[in-house]
Amino acid sequence: MMNENKTKIEVKNLNLYYGSNQALFDITANLYENKITALIGPSGCGKSTFLRCINRMNDLIPIVKIDGKIIIDKKNIYDKDVDEVSVRKRVGMVFQQPNPFPKSIYDNVAYAPLKHGMVKKGKDCDELVETSLIKAGLWNEVKDKLTTPGTSLSGGQQQRLCIARTIAIKPEIILMDEPTSALDPISTEKIEALMLELKQDYTIITVTHNMQQAARVADYTAFFHLGKLIEYDVTETIFVNPTNKKTEDYITGRFG
Repeated sequence: MMNENKTKIEVKNLNLYYGSNQALFDITANLYENKITALIGPSGCGKSTFLRCINRMNDLIPIVKIDGKIIIDKKNIYDKDVDEVSVRKRVGMVFQQPNPFPKSIYDNVAYAPLKHGMVKKGKDCDELVETSLIKAGLWNEVKDKLTTPGTSLSGGQQQRLCIARTIAIKPEIILMDEPTSALDPISTEKIEALMLELKQDYTIITVTHNMQQAARVADYTAFFHLGKLIEYDVTETIFVNPTNKKTEDYITGRFG
């Protein structure tokens, strides 16, 4: 796959084991800056596991063992001298179920930047909260009720609040694990439009079970099956002219 885009994440021979059970097999791929990459494939094929390798979330599971490299801007994030907390600051994560903190809308967005010492309380923090909510397409809906609980918002608004919270710590990469699967069609459309806007500033990797969504938003698509990366290419190529029979069978609905 010839490519003129700038590589943001270089994955080299990545293997992951849960105890003696291998879940990812020798994954190698370059993920590109300011692009959306969709990870598709049947349930349990390793998409979310792979996603969580990129911000070292799998480190939280005691029986997980990982070998191989994930290089972000020329540095392997699994090197001994890399602190996983610093990785998670650069690589934000939005989960399948919206999970706002049981705090006000304002505090949801301000919490991590204050904790990391990125801003001080007051004007700087106010500006960061506003900017993050604007970028997440939520500001106009909540600007008059910033003190109300984040949990009082609708599902789609909660997910955009979680995106604002992620943006607030100024990551370079945003991981999304099926960000719209719990949402209604109108909220889904808003999140998809938002993803297309956000890729101007961030590199986005998203897991989706929705083929149409991958076709609509992703620049690149990676097809996983049984822990292996079967095919990875420009989205249009994957959907219109895949080289692997398994990819074609999955996309046309013969299995999965």
